[in-house]
Amino acid sequence: MVARLLDSEPEEAYQYSRVALRLASRVAAVREAAGFASYMTQRYSEALTEFRAARRMTGRADLWPVMADCERGLGRPERALAMAGEPEVKQLDKAGQVEMRLVAAGARTDMEQFDAAVVTLQSPELASSTVHAWTARLRYAYAEALIAAGRADEAREWFAKAAEADTDGSTNASERLAEIDGVEFTDALDPELEDDAAEQDEAPAKKRSGDVADDRVIFEDEEDVEEFYDEDDLEIDEDFDGVVPERAQDAKSDDAKSDEVKSDEVKAEDAKSEA
Repeated sequence: MVARLLDSEPEEAYQYSRVALRLASRVAAVREAAGFASYMTQRYSEALTEFRAARRMTGRADLWPVMADCERGLGRPERALAMAGEPEVKQLDKAGQVEMRLVAAGARTDMEQFDAAVVTLQSPELASSTVHAWTARLRYAYAEALIAAGRADEAREWFAKAAEADTDGSTNASERLAEIDGVEFTDALDPELEDDAAEQDEAPAKKRSGDVADDRVIFEDEEDVEEFYDEDDLEIDEDFDGVVPERAQDAKSDDAKSDEVKSDEVKAEDAKSEA
């Protein structure tokens, strides 16, 4: 359970490791797992205690680099450097030796010995074109050391090499390379960006000048209506014929003139008949 939760839920893994220690503190695997759980949660003093116990029980040297890194975490980089020169380092496999080199370079950086950190990382493993599990981390650490030493131009090349070797995303070499090149990435899956886009979609379109909005509430309440209309304005004339009064008057005048013209025509016809 501890190993399963170390990467995703380190604090929960730590709590499980405490329970396991109470139940089986004399088991080397339990002490080692407890050490890594403490290490991942930055409890370096507890981690160092557990790693030492596991090493005494097994006699193995593979925990030596992480023990040295605990010394760094406790603010004792000089002890980490001293451990890098101990005979136990020769018992490590290639991956362990590279890890020890990374810890030693980190200790040099902690002591602000930036040029020495660069030299510490220069090795056949760094120059090799073969990609191993530790290649990306080694190249990345070298690029960071170059940055700290004020050699940013060289660092860009090594960030690019680290990104090329980093197939499982163990470093953020691509982001560091983009930062140097001035390229900015936007996370399309960022929840905050999705919320902003949703708010923009829900926001009503602004009314353009001259547009007439349909079904819009003009007045907020009845008082606003009363402000613009009184009761007389709202009364409906049942006899209203749909003609504006002024126009109705004009229509009557036109009808009278038409009647006069017809009357004159009739009189003229009558006169002709009498003649």
